[in-house]
Amino acid sequence: MIVFTSICANYTHKARTLAKSVKEHINDAKFFVCLTEREKSSIMNFNYFDEVILSKDMWDGNFDRFIYKHSIVEASTSVKAHFFKYLMNKYPNETEFVYLDPDCYVYSEFIELRQLLLKKPIIVCPHLLQPGNIDMELSATAHGVYNLGFLAVNNSDEANRFIDWWSERLYLFCYDDILRGIFTDQKWIDLAPCFFDVKILKHNGYDFAPWSLLNCNMSILNDQYYVNDDPIRFIHFSGYGATARKCMDDWLPDGEHPFKDLYDKYCIIHDYNNEDNVSKIPWSYDYYYSGEKVDNALRAKYRSDYDVMFSIEDPFALSNTAIKRLSSKKRNLKHYWKSYLYLMENGGIKAVLKKITSIITSS
Repeated sequence: MIVFTSICANYTHKARTLAKSVKEHINDAKFFVCLTEREKSSIMNFNYFDEVILSKDMWDGNFDRFIYKHSIVEASTSVKAHFFKYLMNKYPNETEFVYLDPDCYVYSEFIELRQLLLKKPIIVCPHLLQPGNIDMELSATAHGVYNLGFLAVNNSDEANRFIDWWSERLYLFCYDDILRGIFTDQKWIDLAPCFFDVKILKHNGYDFAPWSLLNCNMSILNDQYYVNDDPIRFIHFSGYGATARKCMDDWLPDGEHPFKDLYDKYCIIHDYNNEDNVSKIPWSYDYYYSGEKVDNALRAKYRSDYDVMFSIEDPFALSNTAIKRLSSKKRNLKHYWKSYLYLMENGGIKAVLKKITSIITSS
């Protein structure tokens, strides 16, 4: 089984925690890290990582042009589909490929998943398996019905067709932009069951998370944890910290609870793996080569204008001022060309041509 996660350097401690849990419970697993940074440093040397691969090294095309348009929140998700393709091509004889978010933790072998992948090409987990938590139902309609902290595929033609489609969508549309109907890589998967042979895994023990806590019916038997009689395979500790604790306060009864015990144990391992303060490492793609910090507002302008985006070979070689100037030129040109006929009718053609010329030739 191939298992991978996708991170920037500040999530290395979470990836360490996940990798160790994978290796302890899935004996044949190979664990890979897709790292969206300019370089690998010694912090990525960890016994439970089989290989750490820079996103730029597995990318087809101009990676700097691609990654510039993403914030750090979007970056790790934007490369996931492409990394699936990379691994499926590198390991053509492998039949089980599993993505897990770095804040997941594995508790037991993926028995049911292995059986499903023998006959189903694509496996997803919904955020919710029962109605009743209206807050989370509303959240799922905005952020995506299926949680992309987990995704599993085999190496079939159908799985490859799905990955190709998803990769194409993420190339231009992997943003945290809910008003446009986009939420990183996740919202696209709402469409996947319409287009492909997708199995929706309705097993309470996969991708169990703080959003699942309301009326969760968790129990312990012979050191094995269960939710509604399904054995826990992995927990997604999404919202680690204040958000997860609020979910526990709001949706769990007072006093002891199995999830609280598991969360406290996870905290110890998680924090131990951050003793070197790796979580404080700044994201290398947040800076131009000069050291100037990228203005995130410019990323949005850059990605909204393909003329600008595809005219720049390496945006990190420029600056905020240069990117802003290029964006302004393109907007001004479009404005004046749209006004062309109106100005002709009003005798202003010389004025508009003069203005266009000045924009083109200005530095």
